[in-house]
Amino acid sequence: MRLAMMGRLPLTSVTPPLFDTASLRLDVPLAEHTTLRVGGPAARFVTATQASELVDVVATTNQSGEPLLVLGGGSNLVVGDAGFPGTVLKVANLGRRIDRIGDGLVQLTVEAGEQWDDVVADTVEQGLGGLECLSGIPGLVGATPVQNVGAYGVEISELLTSVDLLDRATARVHQVPAAELGLAYRTSVLKGTDSAVVLRVRFTLRGDERSVPIRYAELARTLGVDPQARVPAAAARAAVLELRRGKGMVLDPADHDTWSAGSFFTNPIIDNAQLEAVQLRAAELLGADVPMPTYPADSDHTKLSAGWLIERAGFPKGHLGAGQRAGLSTRHTLALTNRGSATAVDVLDLAREVREGVHARFGVTLKPEPVLVNCEF
Repeated sequence: MRLAMMGRLPLTSVTPPLFDTASLRLDVPLAEHTTLRVGGPAARFVTATQASELVDVVATTNQSGEPLLVLGGGSNLVVGDAGFPGTVLKVANLGRRIDRIGDGLVQLTVEAGEQWDDVVADTVEQGLGGLECLSGIPGLVGATPVQNVGAYGVEISELLTSVDLLDRATARVHQVPAAELGLAYRTSVLKGTDSAVVLRVRFTLRGDERSVPIRYAELARTLGVDPQARVPAAAARAAVLELRRGKGMVLDPADHDTWSAGSFFTNPIIDNAQLEAVQLRAAELLGADVPMPTYPADSDHTKLSAGWLIERAGFPKGHLGAGQRAGLSTRHTLALTNRGSATAVDVLDLAREVREGVHARFGVTLKPEPVLVNCEF
């Protein structure tokens, strides 16, 4: 798909119809709408293909007081086996626009319902640099600022200009600068709250066909360049897709390693005062000659590798949970996968086993990256 002009939603309040233009279905299994393929039924399931329809549905559920779950691509979501007792709003609004803003820069405006990787592929085809290291990530554009999606040394926060947010309390739309979204490692003020709905997103990209500086060592090695080098955006995208496929992180219905919510745990960030104790514990357990990878987060905190901690806590690639229906990916330990017939309980039991095992071994508590709906662990 080529980048095309799109209409804008006027920033006004609306009087909602009763789902006049949005499709409505009842008792829809949410396992069919998540990449982990678990989750019970939604009482009501509404698909909105226009931003105005999203506004209508939100306003209607506000009036009724019914619970509302806004669903994108379902790639970073774990839904409980009981499902969702209210309305699930499937975001499906489409449209893209590119505006030249000078100094070799462009502003890319994208509706929230666009498939993320389709947008990345199109920007690379158009000779735009910036998003290429985020290739192959499943899900929709609207979810990217919520999670501050990142991979291979790049985060959305570095490229995001602003978002159009629907305020659920007032049914009004506001353009919010990226600086006001509290973007941090795999989070934002939008995560874990249902107070606002992302309608569209704006990014600032370069028009020189070159990638951002390659910071991630594994990607630099794959490309055969030094860290911080800039390469053709198309080459960076191809290399990222190659790496992701090798880790089972590109969706494939025939490959159970891709039946996941991506990385289930975030890399833990600990304060530097705790770091020495964790390092001493690792040396006692594994030997002083086994280095523990660490990465500076800021002047007072250090980021650890969740995958390294999981494996050294006794959970190898392919480890199966108690019921053998959920397991760690056979390619890397950060992904908890559905081996074909898992329930949400199976996945969460495995997550709990891993979390408790890592804490017992190293004193570090892993935190989930996906959003948990009607379930907990």
